[in-house]
Amino acid sequence: MPCQLAIATMSLGRASCHSFTHKLDQAKRNGYTGLEIFYEDLETMASLMPGGATPSNQQKAAAEITRLCSARNIEIICLQPFMHYEGLVDRTLHAQRLDDLKHWFTLATILNTDLIAMPSTFLPPTETTADIPTIVSDFTEAALLAASHDPPLRLCYESLAWATHTDTWEKSWDIVRRVNLPNFGICLDTFNIAGRIYADPASASGRTLNADVAVEESLERMVGTVDVKKVFFIQVVDAERLSAPLVEGHEFFVPGQPARMSWSRNCRLFYGEEEYGAYLPVRQILDAIFNGLGYEGWVSMELFNRLMGDEREEVPGILARRGRIGWERLVKDFPGVVVGEVEVEKVPAIVRQDSVQSIVM
Repeated sequence: MPCQLAIATMSLGRASCHSFTHKLDQAKRNGYTGLEIFYEDLETMASLMPGGATPSNQQKAAAEITRLCSARNIEIICLQPFMHYEGLVDRTLHAQRLDDLKHWFTLATILNTDLIAMPSTFLPPTETTADIPTIVSDFTEAALLAASHDPPLRLCYESLAWATHTDTWEKSWDIVRRVNLPNFGICLDTFNIAGRIYADPASASGRTLNADVAVEESLERMVGTVDVKKVFFIQVVDAERLSAPLVEGHEFFVPGQPARMSWSRNCRLFYGEEEYGAYLPVRQILDAIFNGLGYEGWVSMELFNRLMGDEREEVPGILARRGRIGWERLVKDFPGVVVGEVEVEKVPAIVRQDSVQSIVM
């Protein structure tokens, strides 16, 4: 299918600060036709029901989310993130996570999506193994269960830049290739690709050594090895170059947490937002994905940023509009690849307060 615009629900504001309906309305007003459902939104909706976030209430919440999206002609593209699954040392916990995944199968079916996104684990090395055969076996087991579900489901593996073991797209692709099942694919995320091999928020330069060469070589490998049919969707996001290294004493520093994780949670940006300090080679990565691989499909503007926790009513509208502007930049940068204009409804003035002067990142 042609590339279409989507966004993750938490990228429109945290569930603890903003209602799902309000966020959905802002997505609709700004022309999004797809939505990644962040589990936090579903769980929060269920928690407000009598009895709290029980499995039964989560199913009711999923049905309500489906109804709300359908009424706005927005397609649910996936449920995410099913975390900390692969390579668990505690095999009793592994069995428990499989049971949890089966519950997610039910939720995904109610949401009318066939896709569950699974990021690579960042549990401590004492809790998860780097043993490739174990990781492949775990994902094979999950994918076979997903394939046998009625209706069949797909699973999508994504490397996180701060993951314990699978911290590059190459490593996640190697796992996908070894599992070798049609319903087990990969998500390519521009932030996590560049955030590992190009950016280093703990350094004064904000970059790794030989950053440009590392990106060029990595993208050559991508174009030469990845089967685009296994790229189930992509996430397009940039990030802010910090004015000081993210080390102890920095406002985003969290003891025991990788600098890239702290940076990710606070400083991601939409595509092309140089006015906020965007500096990753996202356009170069997308050239490899769009022109090198020939990718077509969902393009999700997935963002984590400190603004998401701002409780002001206008925040979801600000984020939705900024993401849509990023999409418009994308259309201009890749003519003939990313095509089509989004339908934008008239937006009340309250959500137009998104200038650098009126909103602080």
